[in-house]
Amino acid sequence: MTAAPCRAKWKSAMTDRERFNNQMHYRPVDRCFNMEFGYWNENFQQWNIFRENNITNNEEAHEFFNFDRIEIVGGRLWMNPAFPYEVVEETESKKIIRNRDGLLGEVPKDDHDTIPHFMESSVVTPDDWRQVKKERFRRDDPDRKINIEELKQKHPPDRDYPLGVNCGSMIGKIRDMLTFEGLAYACFDYPEMVEEMVETCCLLVEDFLDQVLGHIDFDYASGWEDICFKNGPIVSLDFFNDIVVPRYQRIGRKLHDHGIDIWYTDCDGDVRPLLPGFMKAGINCLFPYEVNSCVHPVELLQEHGKDLRIMGGVDKMELGKGPEAIKAYLESLIPGVERGGYIPFCDHRCPPNVKPEDYLYYLDLKESMFGRELYF
Repeated sequence: MTAAPCRAKWKSAMTDRERFNNQMHYRPVDRCFNMEFGYWNENFQQWNIFRENNITNNEEAHEFFNFDRIEIVGGRLWMNPAFPYEVVEETESKKIIRNRDGLLGEVPKDDHDTIPHFMESSVVTPDDWRQVKKERFRRDDPDRKINIEELKQKHPPDRDYPLGVNCGSMIGKIRDMLTFEGLAYACFDYPEMVEEMVETCCLLVEDFLDQVLGHIDFDYASGWEDICFKNGPIVSLDFFNDIVVPRYQRIGRKLHDHGIDIWYTDCDGDVRPLLPGFMKAGINCLFPYEVNSCVHPVELLQEHGKDLRIMGGVDKMELGKGPEAIKAYLESLIPGVERGGYIPFCDHRCPPNVKPEDYLYYLDLKESMFGRELYF
């Protein structure tokens, strides 16, 4: 059994839902929305505050720290069934595994958080894709059917927290299935196959949205596209703008027709080259905004004005340097928070090199700085 919250909820005069919507739309709020993205798996083993209170995952941690509540509704937007996970071979320190996307990869035997070394994909040629599509991407798959009445009961109209609708991935999950190298080769060798993959992803999202939009009053939309690294996108801008952006636009039209005008995508790395395409389609918020591969969040917000929002952007590298660096960095975020459209939290999962006492200092300082009325 997990422990009771270790902190009081930030003082509030609004519901979490009212606060989120006002902050994202540049309206007055009682205080900043208070959330964090989560923690590496090692944190739950190494941080004494987690071990001693039986906190074993991010959901429990969010309740333990008493963050504001934010939820997302999703469906089967990717392959179903997934490939069975299997351990193909083991050595003293490593495992060769087949993951749920069908990739053969090498991972540490102790399963600590790291990017696997992938060696082989189950999809290389158009013939491979045709077979996988037939088996695992059926639009008429009964598992893709949404129980609307159950959703309504779980997330009633008078809820007090913001609720998002997941819009999946147009190219990031394809990268996962093909590997970084595999996607690069496929865009050159089999461009029609890759476009068909993107179209399939779009259709699955559209099918899901057609089921839920109009039945649930969503506050925002979310997505996932880890297709950038520190030097920019892993796909060409021509490919992105010609093939991916038109699919975003189709999804964006459905969202806007149902009053959803906040749409974030989770994309690490230097996203600046993709921003015009994102914003053209209606993706107007970056999450969790990785600082070291891009620029300070306030700089990007000032560049794009109120057309852009950011969630995240607290440099995890600064969190690992101790109280003085943490204070200096949070102070640098004040103009962003005070302009609206910006919710600060660690710019990815908080790593274990951050000391628990420094993390608690960060949470205390964030409350003292941003736990007050804000007028945009």
